Amino acid sequence: MKIIATIARIILGCMFVFFGLNIFFQFLHMPPPPSGPAGDFAKALFVSHYLYVVGALQVAGGALCLAGRFVPLGLTLLGPVIVNILLFHILLNPTGLPMAIVVSMLALIVLWYHRASFAGLVKSNP
Repeated sequence: MKIIATIARIILGCMFVFFGLNIFFQFLHMPPPPSGPAGDFAKALFVSHYLYVVGALQVAGGALCLAGRFVPLGLTLLGPVIVNILLFHILLNPTGLPMAIVVSMLALIVLWYHRASFAGLVKSNP
């Protein structure tokens, strides 16, 4: 399990560092936003500069995952981003859903390996 979790952690970290940096430096050409609510949502993120906050969280969380230190903190930073990516593709733009599911599965594998760090969140008090 350790090898699988390490591979998932490195892939997850690389993906988020790469695509997070792309928000700032735009080395990948972004396709035009889709029409309808998905495009409106993407436009609102861009115009409000909220996308830069998301990019910073992606780079920070991905870097922590890549470094192998403070992985639970990295997962905590990436968790809301992953949920938003998944919900965006489920509700607004299903074309990217397979990749969103892959990212979610990688995060769940890493989360499961580091589950002891999150045990206090689900611990019941008598």
